[in-house]
Amino acid sequence: MSLVEIIEGIGSAIDAIGVAVIAGGALLAVALTLANGRREEGGAYDFFRRRLGRAILLGLEFLVAADIIRTVAVTPTRESVLVLGGIVAIRTFLSFSLQLEMTGAWPWQQRSTANADKSHGHSAD
Repeated sequence: MSLVEIIEGIGSAIDAIGVAVIAGGALLAVALTLANGRREEGGAYDFFRRRLGRAILLGLEFLVAADIIRTVAVTPTRESVLVLGGIVAIRTFLSFSLQLEMTGAWPWQQRSTANADKSHGHSAD
């Protein structure tokens, strides 16, 4: 088995993990919503969206990692690096969009808001 085949296998395994995380997270979000979503503030819909969004974000991280491994570890060509850049840009945009939709703030704004709250004696929760 060559190094290229091993790297392709690792990339495929990480892809499968990413898909499993998204699918499993969606099923878990449904189960948790049915079990206790109505008790949460904002109702079952918001509860479900937050759980599903988290699963998608985590799954996207695995999918990006797999693309990077396959593209960079195997002799990269100019075309493969450009394709990787496009994929990473699209997935990063999706991640930021999901984060903004779930929390109402960009990821870097959440940290600065939480730090400001702590410095003023307020809890970030």
